[in-house]
Amino acid sequence: MKISYTILAGFFIILLLFVTTTFINYRQSERINENGEALTRSSTILKHSNRFQRNVLNMVSGLRGYLLTNEQFFIQAYDSAMHENDEILHELSDLIPDSSAQGQMLREIVALNTHWLLEFGKPLIEARRFANDSDSSMAAFNKLYRSKMVTGVEKTINRSLQNKFREFSNYEYASREEQRAGLTKSIQNTKRISFFLTVLSIIAGIGIAVFLANYISSGVVKMVRMAESITQGHYKVSMRAKGKDELSSLARALNHMAGVLSENISLLKRKNDELDQFAYIVSHDLKAPLRGIDNVVTWIEEDHTAELSPKVSEYLGLIKGRIQRAENLLNGILSYSRVGRELQQREKVDVNQLIEEVRESLPPHTGIQLDVQSALPVLHTEKLPLLQVFTNLITNAYKYHDKPDGYVKIYFKHLGPVYEFYVEDNGPGIAQEYHRKIFTIFQTLEERDSFESTGIGLSIVKKILDDRKLSIRVQSEPGQGSIFIFTWPVNE
Repeated sequence: MKISYTILAGFFIILLLFVTTTFINYRQSERINENGEALTRSSTILKHSNRFQRNVLNMVSGLRGYLLTNEQFFIQAYDSAMHENDEILHELSDLIPDSSAQGQMLREIVALNTHWLLEFGKPLIEARRFANDSDSSMAAFNKLYRSKMVTGVEKTINRSLQNKFREFSNYEYASREEQRAGLTKSIQNTKRISFFLTVLSIIAGIGIAVFLANYISSGVVKMVRMAESITQGHYKVSMRAKGKDELSSLARALNHMAGVLSENISLLKRKNDELDQFAYIVSHDLKAPLRGIDNVVTWIEEDHTAELSPKVSEYLGLIKGRIQRAENLLNGILSYSRVGRELQQREKVDVNQLIEEVRESLPPHTGIQLDVQSALPVLHTEKLPLLQVFTNLITNAYKYHDKPDGYVKIYFKHLGPVYEFYVEDNGPGIAQEYHRKIFTIFQTLEERDSFESTGIGLSIVKKILDDRKLSIRVQSEPGQGSIFIFTWPVNE
């Protein structure tokens, strides 16, 4: 089976487990929400029950106070409690199903409350309101008061109402405990199921990952080793490719790539060798005719000085300048073609002494100070390539400096297996778009007629470092100087 199908199957198994986990958690959360809503409803019922019982006491107290004192304050408290109880009973009827046992209790409570209001509250209040109108009214009120209140009938009804509400509340408390237990159980079940399914998903994921890793690791490891061999320059490598899966196809493609790379690298090396040889021969052989032309111009100047007009003398001087520039260019090409062709002996190289050798060969420029960090490292390396790098960088800093007073600084940093060397100046600087171009052969930033430059110095530096798989970069802005940074191994 193809690896893609195997991976897809594993993905769908894990996806199925997570979908199952999500669905079960969703159902459990619904149960938790239902239990939570039931608890909230129960709390509301109990709160209304307590308020109703408190209001009943307030109504009884208000009724007795009004009957004894005829003060309107008591009747207001009575009316407020009565209206609030009407609202409470209405809300309770909405919260409690009629068919339940608690619904039957509520109907009995409503009946007792209505009976108390109609038989005791309303008649006594009406009688007391008109009792002061006449002696007969007062006598009627007193008679009614004794029959309703003194005989204890009202207390019996009120006590029945209180007992019925107590029974109602106890029933709700018991129901609430059941709901709380159900909520706790739902939460525990959710935790257990979530933990079990999560662990199962993790185990399944790890199992599938291990299976896939074992399934493809052997081929991948072989291809990685082959790729590492290719990166190290061993292009004539191959690996066996069996089967029809993606790894086998990749192995065959890698074998083909290695073969093509081997052919191309061999061809490129041969072409580079031919190009270097051509540059060496051409630059070497062109020096002879240039020297001949220079000699002829010199003879003309020496033998026919009096006959030459000032304009012709100027032209002859221009020819000699062009010849000198051509010789410098050929010398640069020779130096460029020699880079990497000659094997150098590794030796102990003190970079401080190396910089002193460079200092002695610098062009005259009295206004520039060369500042060298003390205690530069001592390397075990090839001396001439490193000397060439420092010479070209420092000479360029001197040659192109545009200020009467300036500096060139040499310092370094130790970065593990390599040193980073810095050549910094406060010269004219280099625009960002030229930071890579300046390392190209024959590339200069000045007009050739206004400045004697072959454009080869930095390209030689780049080639020396590239041959050793080292790096060089520049940090610069126009008018802010330049910093050339290159790496060199601590020990070769």
